[in-house]
Amino acid sequence: MDIRNIAIIAHVDHGKTTLVDELLKQSGSFHEHQHVAERAMDSNDLERERGITILAKCTSVVWKNTRINIIDTPGHADFGGEVERILSMVDGAVVLVDSAEGALPQTKFVVGKALARGLKPIVVVNKIDRGDARPDEVHNEVFDLFAALGANDEQLDFPMLYASGRQGWADVELEGPRKDLSPMFDLILKHVPAPILDKEKPFAMTATILENDNFLGRVLTGRVEQGRARVNMPVKVLRADGSVVETGRLTKLLSFRGLDRVGVEEVEAGDIVAVAGLSEATIPDTIASPEVTEPLHAIPVDPPTLSMTFRLNDGPMGGREGKKVTSRQIRDRLFKETESNIAIRVTDSPESEAFEVAGRGELQLGVLIETMRREGFELTIGRPRVLYRTNEETGEREEPFEEVTIDVDEPYSGVVVEKMSLRKGQMQDMRPSGGDKVRLTFIIPSRGLIGYHGEFLTDTRGTGIMNRLFHGYEPHAGTIEGRRNGSLISAEDGSTTTYSLYSLQDRGTLFVDAGEKVYVGMIIGEHSRENDLEVNGVREKKLTNMRASGKDEALTLTPPRRMSLEQAIAYIEDDELVEVTPSAIRLRKRYLDPNERKKRERSGNKD
Repeated sequence: MDIRNIAIIAHVDHGKTTLVDELLKQSGSFHEHQHVAERAMDSNDLERERGITILAKCTSVVWKNTRINIIDTPGHADFGGEVERILSMVDGAVVLVDSAEGALPQTKFVVGKALARGLKPIVVVNKIDRGDARPDEVHNEVFDLFAALGANDEQLDFPMLYASGRQGWADVELEGPRKDLSPMFDLILKHVPAPILDKEKPFAMTATILENDNFLGRVLTGRVEQGRARVNMPVKVLRADGSVVETGRLTKLLSFRGLDRVGVEEVEAGDIVAVAGLSEATIPDTIASPEVTEPLHAIPVDPPTLSMTFRLNDGPMGGREGKKVTSRQIRDRLFKETESNIAIRVTDSPESEAFEVAGRGELQLGVLIETMRREGFELTIGRPRVLYRTNEETGEREEPFEEVTIDVDEPYSGVVVEKMSLRKGQMQDMRPSGGDKVRLTFIIPSRGLIGYHGEFLTDTRGTGIMNRLFHGYEPHAGTIEGRRNGSLISAEDGSTTTYSLYSLQDRGTLFVDAGEKVYVGMIIGEHSRENDLEVNGVREKKLTNMRASGKDEALTLTPPRRMSLEQAIAYIEDDELVEVTPSAIRLRKRYLDPNERKKRERSGNKD
């Protein structure tokens, strides 16, 4: 059977996973009465809850006696490591672009990588059924994007389809019959080349996706680059430097059939396959026949730009809510993560029982923390820090910058420009984007965006959309003002009372409600002024046997401000931590003892 290998790439929420659902349905991959969940490829709980793709996943459909292996990729720039490595497995790409939003930063990032590999993309303008669709302008935007990214003449002459993934149709013409997705299937067969690889050489493949299966152990997915693989054949695993990691046998060969993985006896060059039977192999090792001596070339992945400290939970409530609370368990889990996620780097911290975890952005590290808390871990997390570097030629200190694209209603554009300039952002472009909205483009230091997203949503009344993309390293931009408000810090252990919280409401915004456990050094609210303030949130009303002259007023509390994990991580300052357990997210001072904090403030060392 002929084979085509393609990746579906696009910006977050432009409809990749929904389109894959329809491709699976219309190719007959599902049984007639089979129940299939919406966004079937988003199998991870977090993916379903957030409505985004986090992990790259493979599926396969058969059309006109040709198997099309499809890889659904994440759309968020923080998960770019997933996208970069799977591009080595494919010979073509379907670039999906929203008919209203156009080519956004993540589209630019992934398309740039795809063009650099020489792939000839198919462009699909999706969501044509939107009321604010502007397909012709989006077509021009995509062409300009390809040209700006250095596409050659062949790549610039890209075929184009108009589609609605949700309604399940694609057409070459904007006003076509809009029946089904057969024009897309036919275009993939016609435009994407079949893999041209040597089937007679000794077997070799690069591991690009790693999973752990309860029954099979480590399962590694990749494309067979040369030769043929058979069940139980002996293999060895080579690192990038040519060293042998292990030898073993391929106990299982799994090929993709729709959403299922099916055991097969033999696969040959060009097919995407999952193999089991190895205990040490990881990404991006080469799995090959014993006679192969040179590893296959692996695509280098962009380095991390952001770092956080993962610590043991040493607070008074540590160990009460989680099952995995020791530093050894945290260390093992983090190093296990680096095997399957090559965009994350873990090192031991100078601080005792702590680890430095570096990644692409707050969302990527936030997803890792959320996954760990669901597994029963307790952690304390430090404020995100950008990773600086020194320019070898000039000796200058450089920091990561990001390109930020903001779509905002016109009345709020002024406050966004003002806040971005305070954070050292430089405006590159400002243009109307239809529907009384303005599209603003900035280049800004990555540290200027830490903690800004919540403020941005408040400033734009929840209507603004912000997308960001790593731009590169540039000279240090100078001091950026941090959070302006201080914290309300609990001065006592115990449970909060309505009586005491009622009197604290005037001091600022509370993060806790009545009846919640607090401890000395825990942050229970945001002060209305710049300084920190120690308060007693557990004080009870003194009861006497004297009758009051009038009835006490019923005390009503304003609902507390509850933060998500990402909001909490972005909110804290350098001398604060986020305590994460399976059942709670709390904010606390790094040093709980008030005397210790004062001593460090006097010495000028808050860390």
